[in-house]
Amino acid sequence: MLEIVGLTVRYGPFLAVDKVDLAVEAHEIVGLVGPNGAGKSSIVKALGGAVKPHDGRIGFEGADLALVPTHARVRRGISIVPEGRGLFPRMSVEENLLMGGYGLPEKRRITQGIDSAFAMFPILKERRWQAAGTLSGGQQQMLAIAMGLMAEPKLLVLDEPSLGLAPIVIGEIGQALKTLRARGLTVLLVEQNAKLTCSVADRIYIIASGVIRHHDAAARIAGDARIAELLI
Repeated sequence: MLEIVGLTVRYGPFLAVDKVDLAVEAHEIVGLVGPNGAGKSSIVKALGGAVKPHDGRIGFEGADLALVPTHARVRRGISIVPEGRGLFPRMSVEENLLMGGYGLPEKRRITQGIDSAFAMFPILKERRWQAAGTLSGGQQQMLAIAMGLMAEPKLLVLDEPSLGLAPIVIGEIGQALKTLRARGLTVLLVEQNAKLTCSVADRIYIIASGVIRHHDAAARIAGDARIAELLI
């Protein structure tokens, strides 16, 4: 579904991403794990169209995204939940969900999306009319994921969904990801949290200093003490 080949991202003289190759097949969860400053978010920004690559190719369902603007990438089926959540803090939970589904052509599908979001995250239904900015950090992350799902994506990209959350909330996010996997949704999970990623992903790429250092099945990575230092 997603094929990144030789991706290079520069900010002036600074090389943030260096010739990265990464692939995501349909219906799998792929993790991209690395420390802060490793280049993960630059890859996400390039995928979403917020950053123009210096070199390389990003393909989605066989089509090159080089000339496809951000809004058109969403319509093609790529939904990105950014680091920092990207909510509208003064708007209610439901209004944020409506914004997530703004591109859907039928009101019925928007209503179904909201119902699905409330089924996955019941606390959001309880907070339906509460301003997003007054939610707890975990509830805000749940809302951000629900907003991303409102667009009915083929590929959901999550950038650091566990950042700043308590362990019990991280567990709830992990359970939500397992539910999405059971539904057949394709997910690219971009994380510093290796434990969470290993618990939900099929395959994992480990990145450091803008370079992919290792790639293997999540089960093998979780059980290999020799690569633990790559996850620090």
